Amino acid sequence: MIRCPRCGLKGRAVREITLKALLRGPALARRSADRHLFCAQKSCPVVYFAAGEEFTVADVATPVFQKEPPGNRLVCPCFDVTEEDIRRELDASGHSSAQERIADLVKAGRCACEMRNPQGTCCLGNIAMIMKSASS
Repeated sequence: MIRCPRCGLKGRAVREITLKALLRGPALARRSADRHLFCAQKSCPVVYFAAGEEFTVADVATPVFQKEPPGNRLVCPCFDVTEEDIRRELDASGHSSAQERIADLVKAGRCACEMRNPQGTCCLGNIAMIMKSASS
């Protein structure tokens, strides 16, 4: 398994469509490796890497949830759900419907996670983490 060249974290594979959709033009032009991995380490500037190749937060056209400071991070890029949206719902009613709403939209085939989410996968795990931290 290839590890992030800066922090040593094991990366998660991302599809080529994710890089094509989210890398800024100059970064996309220098992409040469076939297989890239996502680095989720908060303190590491690397977002995508491959053997001899890395792309940092500055190379990605959208905020990367895992790399942003807690507060009002964009949790679901497909449906524009922010950390603040979830906390506001929790404060107002003790419950957030974000997880159920997004799960229903995913089931209906309306998400575009591989093209909008820098991690290249669904955000439901991130939403669960926000809900857990907000309720503790």
